Amino acid sequence: MASEGTATFQKLFSAVVLAALDDAIIDDKKYGNGTETIKRWAQSRDGREVLTCAGIEPSERCVKGMMAFVARGVRTSMALSRDDTNR
Repeated sequence: MASEGTATFQKLFSAVVLAALDDAIIDDKKYGNGTETIKRWAQSRDGREVLTCAGIEPSERCVKGMMAFVARGVRTSMALSRDDTNR
């Protein structure tokens, strides 16, 4: 039972991480500073806490990966959806 609660907890914080990525992508398109925005967030105390609660190690490699994701400019909903032709 506790593992179900833990999984739900991690999913909740994972959604916060995805929202932060989407916000950074929007910032990148509007102002050109999305990669710096996500970097600052991920390295902040709050960002590290959210990443940890989502089950993600807030390492430098993680931050660089998030920055690269934002630089690609593809919203998380599109990046995580499956193409119907690949099913």
